[in-house]
Amino acid sequence: MGRIIAIANQKGGVGKTTTAINLSACLAEAGKRVLTVDLDPQGNTTSGLGVNKNEQEKTTYELLIGQSSVEECLLKEVLPGLDILPSNIELSGAEIELIGIEGKEFILKEEIDKIRSNYDFVLIDCPPSLNMLTVNAMTTADTVLVPIQCEYYALEGLSQLIHTINLVKQRLNPSLELEGVVFTMYDSRTNLSLQVVENVKNNLNNAVYKTIIPRNVRLAEAPSHGKPITLYNPRSVGAESYRLLAKEVIQRGD
Repeated sequence: MGRIIAIANQKGGVGKTTTAINLSACLAEAGKRVLTVDLDPQGNTTSGLGVNKNEQEKTTYELLIGQSSVEECLLKEVLPGLDILPSNIELSGAEIELIGIEGKEFILKEEIDKIRSNYDFVLIDCPPSLNMLTVNAMTTADTVLVPIQCEYYALEGLSQLIHTINLVKQRLNPSLELEGVVFTMYDSRTNLSLQVVENVKNNLNNAVYKTIIPRNVRLAEAPSHGKPITLYNPRSVGAESYRLLAKEVIQRGD
């Protein structure tokens, strides 16, 4: 049974999609079978893995509103060992379409359960808000991985997100856990980055990943080329960091 990890943070610009793209690619590179689910209407994970999001007729939108099955929406082997459920701007209409539908919080879970056993890992990239799409991701997932930018306001959003995770755990998915926090855009030249890391570690203790993702020009450039960092610049600091993170994610499961 594949481990399902939702990658979530209601703040935008924290490296959530960068983490979804590159952690997926590094897990696949490590020989794991990976499914990436793009649940963000911006569709940046889809395009960051080299798929033209605007040409897709069957996406997570059609999946959620019941127009297509999960098999019909799957794009197989976009990279060796990596499949994707793509997304585009149409997904932003799903919230309204699902009003009044019974069990709408569990639509994604029911679909992913059908194919879960085909994968070692299922990674879900959530939108940067705590809406019905994020709730669907959390009812589907075993754990939530939270990327945090090393900046002053990082902690504010984190407590709100942990509150949401606990609510979903109480009411919808009793087995949901916090996978952990991963620090992104770390700048070793600033004291602030260091303070944020120390502060979160003091508050969360075990739930913090050792691997810290640095600010890296190559990481920022890769999505515009439609490639994960492992293909765009495999020897860069960014690529090595995500490989270390993938290793740590695998070890946590073991």
